[in-house]
This record gives sequence, C-alpha cells and structure tokens, in this order.
Amino acid sequence: MNLLLIATLLAVLLVAGYWLLRFGLPRLMLPECRSVYPLEDTVTRLTDAAKAAGWVVQSIVELEKSIEKNGGGVVRPVRLVNICQARHAARIMHDDTARRVSVLMPCTISVYEKSDGSVWVAAMNPGLIAPFFGGVVARVMGGPIAREQAAFIRTVCQ
Repeated sequence: MNLLLIATLLAVLLVAGYWLLRFGLPRLMLPECRSVYPLEDTVTRLTDAAKAAGWVVQSIVELEKSIEKNGGGVVRPVRLVNICQARHAARIMHDDTARRVSVLMPCTISVYEKSDGSVWVAAMNPGLIAPFFGGVVARVMGGPIAREQAAFIRTVCQ
C-alpha cells in the first residue's frame, strides 16, 4: 500500500472516530424521546408502569426547585424519577466485583421540558453500558433492567 492511501485511511478513521465519540455515543448512551403527555402526566405514567412491573419508586426529585433554591436561578421543569427493582439490584450487589455499579443505582429516568414546551424523557442505556462490566452486571443490567426500563419509557414516548 502506498503512503498516501494509508494516510487517507488514517484520516478517515480519525474523523469517523471523532464523530462517533462526539456525536454518536452521547445519543446512544443517554437516548431521549419526546413524550406524548404533559410533564406531570408523563411522570405519573412512568411511575405507574414501573410499579406495575414490581419496581419501587424511591423518589421523584424536582431538580429545578433545588437549582433555584441553591442559587442556580430559574430553569425549566426537570423531574428525576428514581426507581429500583430489589431483586435485580441484589443480584448485582451480592458480587463484590460488581458493587461499584451501585453508583448507577437506583435507575434514574429524567423527565424534562425543553424551551419550546415539549416534554422529553431520557435515561442511561443500560444495555449499551452493561457489557463493558461483564459478569452479573452484563447479565442483569443488559438483560431484564434494559428491557423493563425501555418498556416503561415506551408507555409515554412517540
């Protein structure tokens, strides 16, 4: 292969790699979808779906109120819906090598309003992240947690 061809291929790979890291992965790791319901209805429908599937809603944080209260000014509404499924969490927490994943627990689904008034839902993509951990994390987060979380979100998104 000549040097020019190798240099061209490397340049294409660098540009493609940059694009993937800068634009592709964030959308894949933290996907968002537009809700067909107003903000509070979206939160209610998500929490109802989670409860019906045996999950516990640990809290709903009104993030915009905390931001304003602590000097950050006024921002549009954001609800952090913190949910947990004890059997899934226990499978991971019984493994000492997997306990670091507790930083991702409980699972958080964010419901927020954008400047045009539309309501959006975002959550970490556990099916994408879990394989990097391997073992029980890959099996649990990449399996039932990913499927169940996606089902909750489908109840509200277009």
